[in-house]
Amino acid sequence: MRREVKYGLIGGSVALVAGVVGGFTLFGGSDESPQEVRSADAKSGDHKPKVATGPLSAKEVRTTTQDFLTAWQSGDTDEAAELTDDPETCKRALGSFSKQARFSKVALEPGTPSGDKVPYTVAAQIDYKGAKAAYSYRTTTTVERDKTTGKPRIAWQPTMLHPGLAKGDQLRTGEAEAPPIKAVDRNGAELTPQAHPALAGVLDSLRDKYGDKTDGKPGVELFIHRAKSAKPADQLPDKTLKVLSKGTPGTLKTTLDAKMQSAAERAVKGKKSASAAAVKPSTGEILALANSPEKGFNMATQGSLAPGSTMKIVTSAMLMDKGMTSPGKSHPCPKYVTVGGWKFQNLDKSEIKNGTFAQSFAASCNNAFISQAKDLSDDDLTKEARDVFGIGLNWQTGIPTFDGAVPVQHDAQMAASLIGQGGVRMNPLNVASLSATVRAGSFHQPYIVSPSLDHRTLAKAARTMKPSTLSGLKSLMKLTATSGTAAEAMAGVSGDIGAKTGSAEVDNQKKPNAWFSAYRDDVAAAAVVPASGHGGSNAGPVVRAILTAG
Repeated sequence: MRREVKYGLIGGSVALVAGVVGGFTLFGGSDESPQEVRSADAKSGDHKPKVATGPLSAKEVRTTTQDFLTAWQSGDTDEAAELTDDPETCKRALGSFSKQARFSKVALEPGTPSGDKVPYTVAAQIDYKGAKAAYSYRTTTTVERDKTTGKPRIAWQPTMLHPGLAKGDQLRTGEAEAPPIKAVDRNGAELTPQAHPALAGVLDSLRDKYGDKTDGKPGVELFIHRAKSAKPADQLPDKTLKVLSKGTPGTLKTTLDAKMQSAAERAVKGKKSASAAAVKPSTGEILALANSPEKGFNMATQGSLAPGSTMKIVTSAMLMDKGMTSPGKSHPCPKYVTVGGWKFQNLDKSEIKNGTFAQSFAASCNNAFISQAKDLSDDDLTKEARDVFGIGLNWQTGIPTFDGAVPVQHDAQMAASLIGQGGVRMNPLNVASLSATVRAGSFHQPYIVSPSLDHRTLAKAARTMKPSTLSGLKSLMKLTATSGTAAEAMAGVSGDIGAKTGSAEVDNQKKPNAWFSAYRDDVAAAAVVPASGHGGSNAGPVVRAILTAG
């Protein structure tokens, strides 16, 4: 169901303004208007006004806003639009506003100006086919000085109509575009935004896409109809503002696990910023998604962050697929490596002089990977990520997702990509899928609703790892989980396990983003805790909580 946002009615009912044009008093008090500046024409002696400059006076702000709101309330959209810096857009928006929203008796009541900003209340009666309701909300306008004419003008923004509107959005009242849903987990347990606040946006998206594929019946709502985004990952669901009649919910089964979802939410709760995702390796089913803060951007599925050393899962697979290394092969990790004129050094200038590749992987020693750049083509990592791990393919999960990016890069940037820096970008769902691919032996595209519901085609990777690569990679991740950088977080976790830590450096950020990815039997999970430090100690406990809940 669209997330319902309740704006309190002013005084419990529609606050009507005392008059319209003549008797409509928006502001009290007075102050001096700016002195008109004139200049003398040397030849004719005529005085011509100069274009006013400088900050607006309080009177200019009040008067311009008063004139705009008075014209809008009286229905004179032409006059109101001419008082803005974008008359054509404003005229179209005001002309369709009340019709689409089914508003009548619109009243506008200003608050106290603050500099060039003036808050005001919009109060109206909603009337749709006999369903009626009072509705009010607060928003703000900004007054600016026109650089050409010097006159004060309202700076047109969609938020002037409603604070929740963005460019291209519309405020509508009518039969909901999709019935409300009763989302249930894989075992039939109901999933609600009250019980699982982190799923509020996900449930909104599921209603938008699948509500009409259930047996539910739509109700009547006032809602924000979102503009279509150019990128599916950026698409926002419609947002319910007022329910006039509820309709009948239809049951929608998801792949989520309520118990694991609760564990994921508890694990990230209280952190300034954190996200986690869990999937079932054998099928790709999404088991849990959690974010802190709970409301807002869904970083777990739509985030785009450097994954740090969790990318070494892909890099290691590539190196072993190409026959360049193996777990037991001598593979030193030098203190310094120079690529493309850039000098790379390990954390704390550490080194593993005579170690094996397994030791370098378990210790997450960067230069063991960066040192291989000279023997790689620019697109080798891109191909491995896409063709084996499914990164960058068009995932059809059932909700908006960013599906990862490993661009083709050159010299130092390509070398940085080998350790999850450079242009590599992922989110916890992508990184959980990396571990899931290792555990299952092949890529299974994550999804949250069965593809049989809408007959969509899931993304498929072009190939699988060589058998020797797969067994080698599993041994590397198990070693990391039992005696490497992930050992502390994975201590005591039983079953078939494997893990990889990551710490991604970010410009102008004191501490790196902490990453952790792991699997335990048929559950794989990943988490990121931005600006927190080491992956094992900061993101590791989040993943452990999810794996042990399963």
